[in-house]
Amino acid sequence: MDSIGFVCEPDHSAFWPVAERLAARGFEVEFLRPVDPICRADVDGLDALVNGALHPESFGALRYADRRDVPTWNGFLATTAFASRVVALDALEALGCRVPDVRFDGPTAGFEMANPFAWRGRSERGHQPSFYVESVRTEPVDHRYYAVDDGRETHVRALEVRISLSEGDALVSRTDVDVALATRVRELLERFGARAVAVDFTQGEDGEFYALRTTPVPTFAGTDMDRRIADSVASLTTIGA
Repeated sequence: MDSIGFVCEPDHSAFWPVAERLAARGFEVEFLRPVDPICRADVDGLDALVNGALHPESFGALRYADRRDVPTWNGFLATTAFASRVVALDALEALGCRVPDVRFDGPTAGFEMANPFAWRGRSERGHQPSFYVESVRTEPVDHRYYAVDDGRETHVRALEVRISLSEGDALVSRTDVDVALATRVRELLERFGARAVAVDFTQGEDGEFYALRTTPVPTFAGTDMDRRIADSVASLTTIGA
């Protein structure tokens, strides 16, 4: 029986349903809580490792898994690259996406301060480096593209995420997939050898799309992609190969 480890809380909204599907297929599923130390022995006993949290313990587990040739669902390189906004924007631009300008001096008119990393919170020194991104959004809407590679093909869903400026609540609805944007997202996965990613796009004043950010640990909320994710994780192992 192949064993799959999930680095996340057992009640994770995206990966708990996936773990249930995999268990029904005959996989042994184990949750490695990132708030607890993840020992090397925990990783050695796995046939695949799935990361569901941006946490120092998860980065360490992914790095060790890659060194031990334990298949990972988004490895250390992909997770680190997608978590760094500068690296991700540079990669998206290289693939043909239009991206906002980035500055490290400011504040400057037309730019807004942003988090340089995909996780929230302050750095260990109590502050974030000065990082400014061009303000290109013309309305409070992001077009979020989720991509999952199941080992045979890459499946893409597009959601329209509307932020209510008055209440701060995100309203999510399905939207049509733009073929050009979906192609760039698929190419991004291939470039980094990743299995999943979410990319946010927004329309500029001329109606053309800008790529804003990547998310290495997507929530998949509203995508109905549980089966696709389970297929993707299973394909990492001898049972699913």
